[in-house]
Amino acid sequence: MGSDEDYAAFLDKANQDLGGSKPATTKSVGTQSVNTEVPKALQEVDEYYVSDADEPFQPVSLKWDGKGLPSEDVTAVKHKDFDPRGEYAKVVDAVKGAGSGDVGFFRVDLGGTRSEYYIVSVDDKGGRIVGLKAKSVES
Repeated sequence: MGSDEDYAAFLDKANQDLGGSKPATTKSVGTQSVNTEVPKALQEVDEYYVSDADEPFQPVSLKWDGKGLPSEDVTAVKHKDFDPRGEYAKVVDAVKGAGSGDVGFFRVDLGGTRSEYYIVSVDDKGGRIVGLKAKSVES
């Protein structure tokens, strides 16, 4: 077993800048989630969706002229399936307050083990769907 100094040296070496002045870019996979003004209540949510990736919830605010929540091209999930332990009450409450009070839960598969969860409501006055989304990695 190595000493504390050996371990510290290993960590120092692993964290060294390898000389690239440009940060590494990663391909972002996901869906468009904002094309209108985001309600302030949604901007203030500081919660993470716990999966293999532990991603933060991000605001959703999309123009919508339909009636009610979308039902095509997305997979609806039940609230209890999205949040079986009741960990995301703040997220759900923020979405309720930003929209009509009716909340829908949806999953969009991004391929492989990656997906996005959307918790959304309709803001009839603003003509938009508002809510929060989080990326998930489920292996």
